[in-house]
Amino acid sequence: MDAVRVRVIPRAGADAVAGERDGAVLIRLAAPPVDGKANAALIAFVAKALGVPKRAVRIVRGETSRDKAIAVDGMAAVEARAALLATG
Repeated sequence: MDAVRVRVIPRAGADAVAGERDGAVLIRLAAPPVDGKANAALIAFVAKALGVPKRAVRIVRGETSRDKAIAVDGMAAVEARAALLATG
């Protein structure tokens, strides 16, 4: 499975990539971690940052954790990771 490791910090001031932590891309999201809002915000943020439709972004591991793995259809994990870090 080709996935990007991310660490999500919910309830942040704004949605942004904040660098790396322990090999994972650190993403701050304004959404709270209730009722799937942070997961939806993560998918929307990643899709916008990478210029792909939301349906192309999937959470493949860590649905209920801050540590997640995401996959982007049609994009290698290395390429997606580099693009996300470039937005931060």
